Amino acid sequence: MSTSTLPDADRRRLSIILATCCLSLFVVGIDVTIVNLALPSIQRTFHASVGGLQWTIDSYTVVIASLLMLSGSLADRLGRKRVFQTGLALFTLGSLLCSLAPGLGWLIAFRMLQAVGGSMLNPVALAIIANTFTEPARRARAMGVWGSVVGISFAVGPVLGGVLVGTIGWRAIFWVNVPVGLAAIWLTQRFVPESRALRPRRLDPIAQILIVVLLAGVTAGTIEGPTRGWTSPLIVGCYAAAALAAVGVVVTESRRREPLIDPRFFASAPFSGAALIAVAAFAALAGFLFLNTIYLQSARGYSAIAAGLLILPMAATNVVTARLSGRLVAAGRARWALVIAGVAIAAGSAVLLTVSASTPIAELIVVYIAFGFGFGFVNPPISNTAVSGMPTAQAGVAASIASTCRQVGATLGVAVIGLLVAGHEGAGFTAASHGGWAVVCGCGLAVLLVGVASTSAWARRTAQRTSGLLIAEPEEGIVHGRDSAAVS
Repeated sequence: MSTSTLPDADRRRLSIILATCCLSLFVVGIDVTIVNLALPSIQRTFHASVGGLQWTIDSYTVVIASLLMLSGSLADRLGRKRVFQTGLALFTLGSLLCSLAPGLGWLIAFRMLQAVGGSMLNPVALAIIANTFTEPARRARAMGVWGSVVGISFAVGPVLGGVLVGTIGWRAIFWVNVPVGLAAIWLTQRFVPESRALRPRRLDPIAQILIVVLLAGVTAGTIEGPTRGWTSPLIVGCYAAAALAAVGVVVTESRRREPLIDPRFFASAPFSGAALIAVAAFAALAGFLFLNTIYLQSARGYSAIAAGLLILPMAATNVVTARLSGRLVAAGRARWALVIAGVAIAAGSAVLLTVSASTPIAELIVVYIAFGFGFGFVNPPISNTAVSGMPTAQAGVAASIASTCRQVGATLGVAVIGLLVAGHEGAGFTAASHGGWAVVCGCGLAVLLVGVASTSAWARRTAQRTSGLLIAEPEEGIVHGRDSAAVS
């Protein structure tokens, strides 16, 4: 039955469910740009170092990356509506507490609470949509709306963040989430049906703990290394713990029947390529936003509003090219999308290798448009390439790992690029940022090279071999969104 033949009450209910899920995506989406725009203001309020600003961003992304897959598993087991509401409540509470933070340490702690809630929103909301819109045509249209909200949030973030920081102060960027979160909680309670997987995947607490240690160890070591000394016991301990955790993940996951991360996935070149592309692309985005925000407001003296307006062309271009990329991927041209993305990101970033405090604004805007053009093309083929050749029963898990890799990339981008500019201000920051722009440029080249390799005939053959290994396994508890039952 098509949407047009549904009773009016059912159509309204479906529309409200979709809008509720999109609200969660919107508030999480604008967080990417809106918090970055507030960093210079936060720095002045708390007299924070560059490392403190890095933690403001990475405390959020580390927690998100660590918990995304666990949140999806909990939702399948405990109920998607229940976990979604819990996520909304924690995200809203965390946002309120962030706005009241009396010091940088408190802000970082509250950002982590916010991230715990955030990890329960997007993957669970996507599962709710998949289970509510069961007819393929309606589901496709709903997913199209969902995807467009990503672009809208990315475009609204710079302007909204600039206005709030410039007129009220940085605390206001967190106030926005409170009424939206409360409204979404009420709408979820009123309209969203409960559902859960008939055969939920088993929880994997050991792997979950190891992943947290791995990500936290690498991030802490990279951010704190410049100030504490690379040979200090703390930094050596961070990297040693991360290395041991990485080994532990491989060993434990290779022995589990239903692992959190199946190491065999990485035998598929398209899947491994998608993971690497996700890390590189989102490292480039996070690094770009981090460097550019401090450059515009601290090195060049622009207000938050002016800085937000200057990067608006990047966000707007991203919205347009993401749609074009989706069409290319749908037509079987994922390689073209990745090549365009890699070239545009690398070329735009290369121009900034010589950026100075007197670089013409027109030149910067051209660079921003080029970067937005490239990043818009990279996102759609990541999920497509990740699931290319995978058995249907494993596609949801593969896409979840790709989403986790996006957050890992964002974490590493801020950590590594922040390392290169730590301790520099004003003109010194601009000069030190050249190394950061080189890293962003390198990420663009990585997208290009890995994109070509992971979409080759050789890569497709590795995916077919991997699919043959995986499809022989029993599929209990693996299907996400297709084996679920409404329970209310």
